[in-house]
Amino acid sequence: MSAKLIHRELSESIIGAAMTVLNRLKPGLDEKLYENALVIELRKRGHNVDQQKQFSVHYENQLIGTLIPDLIVDGRVIADPKVATAFNDSHMAQMIAI
Repeated sequence: MSAKLIHRELSESIIGAAMTVLNRLKPGLDEKLYENALVIELRKRGHNVDQQKQFSVHYENQLIGTLIPDLIVDGRVIADPKVATAFNDSHMAQMIAI
């Protein structure tokens, strides 16, 4: 990996689990199926995973909406599984912005 990872060991475990899921299920399924399988794989590896946990978002003391990340792993890393044929600049920006 060329990019510096925050929580490197945890991030590498998440990537490894995602690769395991993809290799077992193969491409072509619905994104939610990969997400659910990733939860199973991460928990099997001993991680605590919150799925679709909701957070209120405020601006200037006013509620502006709700943030619902796909997965929060060990309370430290947000994982947002995607189904894509290729990554573009927008995908890369999302991956490193978290």
